[in-house]
Amino acid sequence: MRGSGSMIDDQGKRNSFAVEPKIYVDEQGDHTGFTTYAELLNGRLAMIGFVSLIGLEVLTGHGALGLLARL
Repeated sequence: MRGSGSMIDDQGKRNSFAVEPKIYVDEQGDHTGFTTYAELLNGRLAMIGFVSLIGLEVLTGHGALGLLARL
């Protein structure tokens, strides 16, 4: 006797097995990896970080590593 992922043997013991999911391919498009939006966002955040580090150095007279060394 077999049904829905379990089986009962001749001694009446029940064994449960994993039910394998249906395999399908997602046809919605590629939303991961090097997309145009991801690259634009990455570039903008890098520019903000770079300008922030320059501003930090101008205001304090020390670079980011110099400030970390003083801690």
